[in-house]
Amino acid sequence: MTGPVVTGVDGQACGTDALRLGRWLADSLGGPLIVAVVHAAPAALGSGRVDAEWVADRHRAAEAVLNGARESLKDAPGEAEYRAVASTSAAHGLHDLAEEVDASIIVVGSKLSGAKNRLFAGSTAERLLAGSQWPIAVAPQEMTASPGDHGRVGVAYVDTPDGRAALEEGAEIARRIGASLRLYTVVADQDSTLPFLVGADAEHAFLETARETYEESLRRAAATVSGVEVDWRLLTGNVVDALTELDEVDVLCCGSRGYGPARRVLLGGVSTRLLRGARSPIIVVPRSG
Repeated sequence: MTGPVVTGVDGQACGTDALRLGRWLADSLGGPLIVAVVHAAPAALGSGRVDAEWVADRHRAAEAVLNGARESLKDAPGEAEYRAVASTSAAHGLHDLAEEVDASIIVVGSKLSGAKNRLFAGSTAERLLAGSQWPIAVAPQEMTASPGDHGRVGVAYVDTPDGRAALEEGAEIARRIGASLRLYTVVADQDSTLPFLVGADAEHAFLETARETYEESLRRAAATVSGVEVDWRLLTGNVVDALTELDEVDVLCCGSRGYGPARRVLLGGVSTRLLRGARSPIIVVPRSG
């Protein structure tokens, strides 16, 4: 995880949040920061001069956004490289850049139509997350806490290949920044588990068994982590609601989903909904293998 941290900005307010998160991740992971703006590439079929003039205008606009990013980071420690990338879309451009520089992670901001201090993934984030081979970090709008304030990295953990990939990523980040690591698993509450016809006694027994199974899974997972202080929490309730309300971690690492190509992010139900309302920055981790 020593490759560059590629941070995409587009001149909107959410880009400031992405810059804050990207700067912190670059400093924490010990890699360079690359700030990128993607602008339109020349069309394969264009009208020559008109197309060239339009592309030149888009390039000038991209440089203006980069100048704004420089201004935002002028007082921040550490160096940054600024790139204007020509591509057919922001997601493709950031993917291509990440591949070119062998990035460790791609960082973007949230869509502006979500609630303040919450994630609400826009089209660029969602397209990046559709098959990325790199972890994708998404910053909430108008983050109230600065990255690093909590000194804790969170992992949404289940004992699956995706959950173990998230644990590996979270543990590595925690080690590099000297933070503690906290694992979270959510067990459903009594009202949302089994149909009422099953009976209260059977439902209670089911919940107790599930809780014991999850607790043992968390203990085993925590025991595999070395070089960092680690603990775990078993939360009760709706899994998405419980995880989106977390505001005690600097970032929350989660897997994508339990199927699909190896080493690719392919969003599942939980990870998709987390990106619609989380209070903390989210890092969605590709499947290992």
